Amino acid sequence: MTQRSEARNVLVVDVGGTHVKILATGKDAPRKFVSGANLTPARMVSGVKQLAAEWQFDCVAIGYPGPVIRGRIASEPHNLGAGWLGFDFEAEFGCPVRLINDAAMQALGSYEGGRMLFLGLGTGLGSALVLEGVVQSTELAHLPYRKGTFEDYVGLRGLKRLGRKKWRACVTDAVSRLIAALEPEYVVLGGGNVKELKELPQGCRAGTNASAFRGGFRLWEQPNVTVQTTAPAVSSPVADPS
Repeated sequence: MTQRSEARNVLVVDVGGTHVKILATGKDAPRKFVSGANLTPARMVSGVKQLAAEWQFDCVAIGYPGPVIRGRIASEPHNLGAGWLGFDFEAEFGCPVRLINDAAMQALGSYEGGRMLFLGLGTGLGSALVLEGVVQSTELAHLPYRKGTFEDYVGLRGLKRLGRKKWRACVTDAVSRLIAALEPEYVVLGGGNVKELKELPQGCRAGTNASAFRGGFRLWEQPNVTVQTTAPAVSSPVADPS
């Protein structure tokens, strides 16, 4: 996906497992409403329209918590309601819409050059790589890790099950394994649960709350941004020495 248009008034929609957050070009403060397991795409669009009723926008960027292939949702989300596959967002919003994996959108907004790995510590585990301006969304969350997956240990379920101390140790271990495998120059940790870390793992910096929105704006506004939208690869289990 490489084609870009002239500057527009963009509405950015960041769909998460606990909240949907929105921000439009020229606005200072984002708005949000609760999402959760019953959030269908129709309810999401309705909620966004209500929150943005007096905002002017002529295109939309949506960060979606799941795989997006060639600008289309590739599977239903793990933490939301059903009906996202094949949903016609452009018809519902009445304007052009670009879809991107939510972690890829945050990565795009956090990128400062070179080879970067983004990991989003939220309801699940979002992930994306950026190399010389090319964004590659990944599905590292569902790779095998210990007795489950990375997401089972470093996502919100893991935090609640393990408690902060053990969860922090898992985050440090998981990040070190992913750094060893992917060899990024730096790692950005985003998501709402970064605040639960006492200190950041080596080689990491914390993302900001504004990075997802910045990524959504860049998706429409920067002509040199490329988003790779290939299917997630199937990988071997990550061994646990413990």
